[in-house]
Amino acid sequence: MTAANAPSTGVPVSFEFFPPKTPEGAEKLRAVRQQLYALRPEFCSVTYGAGGSTQEGTFGTVREILAEGVSAASHFSCIGATRQSVREQLAQLRAMGVQRLVALRGDLPSGYGMGGEFHYASDLVAFIRAETGQDFHIEVAAYPEVHPQARSPEADLKAYVTKVQAGADAAITQYFYSADAYFRFVEDARRQGADVPVVPGIMPITSSTQLMRFSDACGAEIPRWIRLRLQAYGDDVASIRAFGLDVVTGLCEQLLAAGVPALHFYTMNQSVATLEICRRLESSLGKRT
Repeated sequence: MTAANAPSTGVPVSFEFFPPKTPEGAEKLRAVRQQLYALRPEFCSVTYGAGGSTQEGTFGTVREILAEGVSAASHFSCIGATRQSVREQLAQLRAMGVQRLVALRGDLPSGYGMGGEFHYASDLVAFIRAETGQDFHIEVAAYPEVHPQARSPEADLKAYVTKVQAGADAAITQYFYSADAYFRFVEDARRQGADVPVVPGIMPITSSTQLMRFSDACGAEIPRWIRLRLQAYGDDVASIRAFGLDVVTGLCEQLLAAGVPALHFYTMNQSVATLEICRRLESSLGKRT
């Protein structure tokens, strides 16, 4: 996306969706996408369940997005996969017209051993490049606050650098609420020679319990002041959402002021909060110009 057709935030935006489990969920997501398309996203990504458990739903949602005239990125995980199964899925995605992948190690469904022929996302990135050359634009994950399973911050940074060296074009971060963590990560990665664009992942705050649950699972830090404010609101949904909009808009303003390459929104298959955040960003940018 060029500057001429970038959305009003001043940088490209992209959105993550998860494959719906019901016909009603699929219909709702179609409406959500149409609302978010008003922001002219660079692409929309679709998540992939543990061990490829949602592959059919993921690919189906990707097909719909492509048919709607928007670039779609399929998440692609490799734990439990074989080289042949990955080769076949890559051919399927290429035949669908997919040009972007979010390459991840992924998680196995509970009760499964390690299995498969890939152990790290860097293995998957290297294999995709060897098999398909430059056919796909490959994004990988980055963790400004350290992957929850990493042995150490140094080991986590090394794993990220290895993914970039294997052929990644860009990275999308886990969500965070401390801009300093993002800035430090980017600086450390560049010092190690990993200078691909690092796109911050943005999680709107719409539910206190949902945010706590996700953050405990993925290792994203919720700053103490945010956690305490959310706890103080209790079940006051309106106050939680208003506070969340203020917090996340402020975070995005910090990131945009520092010149981030894009913003990637974890939408949770909802549109209202993301639309409002982008509207506020447009307003604040307009006041500064």
